[in-house]
Amino acid sequence: MSAHEANPQKEVRDTTDKELLALYQARNQNAVKETENRFGGYCYTIAYNILGSRQDAEECVNDTLLRLWDSIPPAEPDDFYAYIAALTRNLARNRYKHDHAAKRSGAEADLALDELVQMPAASDSVEETVDGRRLGAAINAFLETLSKKQRVIFVQRYWYGMAVEEIAEEQHMPKGTVTVSLMRTRKKLQSYLERGGLM
Repeated sequence: MSAHEANPQKEVRDTTDKELLALYQARNQNAVKETENRFGGYCYTIAYNILGSRQDAEECVNDTLLRLWDSIPPAEPDDFYAYIAALTRNLARNRYKHDHAAKRSGAEADLALDELVQMPAASDSVEETVDGRRLGAAINAFLETLSKKQRVIFVQRYWYGMAVEEIAEEQHMPKGTVTVSLMRTRKKLQSYLERGGLM
């Protein structure tokens, strides 16, 4: 998945997606522990970038694990990485909206979402996320048309909620260059989705 290459805290995986799914389907409590071992830091990064609070991010990770336990079965995600990311982002965004947080990272997430105001809205439930596979597949296909640098910048901004300044520092680029890259990629994505009948 394209988001993997931009993940600064990608974790080593000991359990495959198929094995993890089997644990949930068997209602084995080890499923939660294995999920936390594999994805805990990853989920925390996503939640923290949206909420800007260590405590809120930790609570969001716990909520994500509980939601996973409640949703599998009947859900059978093909890609745990994408599934748990969608859960975490949706829970963190809902919490942010509810709390009206005025923290820096929360505000940064709001700015990133405002930039994508012309894009299709993110779904608020796992079911809608699963139903949106066609859109997800189209976006992934679009990302493959970009250069690696453009793809990484886009994913860091809109998947991980990183600030433009943080991306510029990590990519050793001027802030203005990052801003222009994001603007051009958003326009390309909008045109791509319009041609595919998804906007």
